[in-house]
Amino acid sequence: MNNKLFIILIAAVASIGGLLFGYDTGVINGTQFYFSKYFNLTDVQKGWAVSSAVLGCLGGALVAGPLSKVIGRKNSLIVSALLFTLSAWGSGLPSFLPQTLDMLVFFRIIGGIGIGIASINAPMYIAEIAPARQRGNLVTYYQLAIVTGFFVVFLATYFIGNNLSEAENIESGWRVMFWSELIPCFLFLILLFLVPKSPRWLALKQRMEEARTVLVKIHGEEMAIEEEKEINKSIEKEGSSEGFSIFAKGILPLILIGSILSILQQTTGINAVLYYGADIFEKALGFGQEDVLEQQILLAAVNFIFTFIAMFSVDKLGRKPLVIIGCIGMIIGFMLLGVTLKTGNVGVVSLIGILVFIGSFAMSMGPITWVLLAEMFPNRVRSVILSIAVAAQWAGNYMVSQTFPIIAGSEVNATNWNGSLPYFLFSIFLVVLIGFTLKYIPETKGRSLESLEEIWESKFGAKF
Repeated sequence: MNNKLFIILIAAVASIGGLLFGYDTGVINGTQFYFSKYFNLTDVQKGWAVSSAVLGCLGGALVAGPLSKVIGRKNSLIVSALLFTLSAWGSGLPSFLPQTLDMLVFFRIIGGIGIGIASINAPMYIAEIAPARQRGNLVTYYQLAIVTGFFVVFLATYFIGNNLSEAENIESGWRVMFWSELIPCFLFLILLFLVPKSPRWLALKQRMEEARTVLVKIHGEEMAIEEEKEINKSIEKEGSSEGFSIFAKGILPLILIGSILSILQQTTGINAVLYYGADIFEKALGFGQEDVLEQQILLAAVNFIFTFIAMFSVDKLGRKPLVIIGCIGMIIGFMLLGVTLKTGNVGVVSLIGILVFIGSFAMSMGPITWVLLAEMFPNRVRSVILSIAVAAQWAGNYMVSQTFPIIAGSEVNATNWNGSLPYFLFSIFLVVLIGFTLKYIPETKGRSLESLEEIWESKFGAKF
């Protein structure tokens, strides 16, 4: 098998973690529409049922770094696959078992832990496997897998929901929707046993023979020699990782930049649209219940298609230009939606606004955030700092997913803003994101992981 194809296959297997990320977070959209009625949930309870998994993601992200450091990127992904499987089964407990809101939340949190672990280890594993010239493209496989997961789960929930009556969906349809995730769970678990361990992790563990074998298999003899030299140079310069402190010179600014970038990805409002899309289409835009799942497929299709723009341009245009262009597009999309809601002219323009927002996110902050987070940290501390940054992302996700239904259902939003307030708030955060990117985010296109350390050394005087 040629090296390029082998690398693509490795990236594809690791990216199934992203597919499960998208599937597990997307399945809540279709299911919450029905289990909210089954449990007769209030807006606050609905927010808790949806956002509880995000707390699991936060916990999973916090443990993912230390776990990855001890057992490796590959084995950490195997742990996440097992957690996904348990969550998918438990979230849809059959009606003859004592399924309660608390039980549902418990299993959603377990799935969230799996997402948190996978969300760090999958892009990090791909970044550590890929050659510098292909790294941006290959890491975007992870985001493509996420949006594929959303697309597939929206198709699955549409197919399941469309073949059952509303009463059947409220009683048992949402359970089957959760169980549909078991298929990709088993696929991910099996395929993970066929991929190699990260050569950079093996080198950090002083297992150089194993690391060399993997490098040769991935890159070929000639490039493997150069990769090994870069890795050894980095390890020699960094020395032992014992005694590493987040307050060491140059480390804390890096953590803050990564964490703020992660939080700002969430305050774009993407997960408010993806988690509560069914509610937005029904309540805000006036679609009938029979059309809601169809609109979700349209949303997921746009998300899927526009991710390819990022894949084909990230290593050509660079990371920062895509972020800026995408943010401007997201602002335009939310302005279209917000103005039509505020003026009471809801219709096709409102739907176009949502789709412009989704497409703009899919070509920018969706994939590029993961590329930057997987690239910007030094080898020695990558797993630990990435855990903190991604944990911050899940904290931002929780904040948005918990508060969105409360703000959207508030009297102020209904009387003074005619349902448009959340979208104007998200637009303000998008302006902040543009300014932050211009000032603090470096362009990482085409640079080796080891050479990126020089950016932070010159910027903050850090010594990694």
